[in-house]
Amino acid sequence: MDFARYPSLSGRVVFVTGGASGIGADIVRAFARNGAKVAFVDIQVEVGRRLVADLAGAEHAPLFLPCDLVDIPALQQAIRDSADSLGPIGALVNNAANDHRHRIEDVTPDYWDKTQAINLRPQFFAAQAVLPFMRQLGSGSVINLSSIAWRLGADNMVAYASAKAAIVGLTRSLARAFGDDNIRVNAIEPGAVMTERQRQLWYPTPEDVDRMVRRQCIKNVLLGEEIARAALFLAADDSRMITKQSIIVDAGFL
Repeated sequence: MDFARYPSLSGRVVFVTGGASGIGADIVRAFARNGAKVAFVDIQVEVGRRLVADLAGAEHAPLFLPCDLVDIPALQQAIRDSADSLGPIGALVNNAANDHRHRIEDVTPDYWDKTQAINLRPQFFAAQAVLPFMRQLGSGSVINLSSIAWRLGADNMVAYASAKAAIVGLTRSLARAFGDDNIRVNAIEPGAVMTERQRQLWYPTPEDVDRMVRRQCIKNVLLGEEIARAALFLAADDSRMITKQSIIVDAGFL
């Protein structure tokens, strides 16, 4: 099957959080294959290095910077280092997240704060950090990864779902704040994407996967590649008049 390539992404500097594995790795691969200059951060050092090695034949080999997103100064420095190495950042994909499950009774203030520190706080501060570079370029695209979990009312991950709902509000506010600088801000809400991590933790058997697929209108396994293709479109000039939107990619799960 042939998919679109976006000429406007050739040579564009793209910064991706949580890019070493799962959906993030698919996003890194998609941008690299479109000729973009990709920088990505992740806490998984060896996995990140393997992805760089796998993409060594790309027009622009990705730049991997180990980083724990809970450390906001480290994230801000990684963004500056990426711009120093590759040029002004024209697209940001806020992908990193952790959808840990929990019982309501087990949530403590510390657990709640740590969940927001991973799933919500870095998205704002990454957007804040790339703003000067996008202003320098005269345009830009910020893409925030939300989730359909908050729309479903996921009762076994309330802290995560709350963060993902907040990301939609963050997206709309930033779109208004960044619009005068010709910077677009949109969100993607993935459905039941069957990454390796999801299969290991939550859908360990073919029957588990099939049960989720049967709830979709389109009865195909949802992969990270589908989310990556949505990110390509939102980062490319083809979507230059689309902002303040949240696109659901869930094969009709909702």
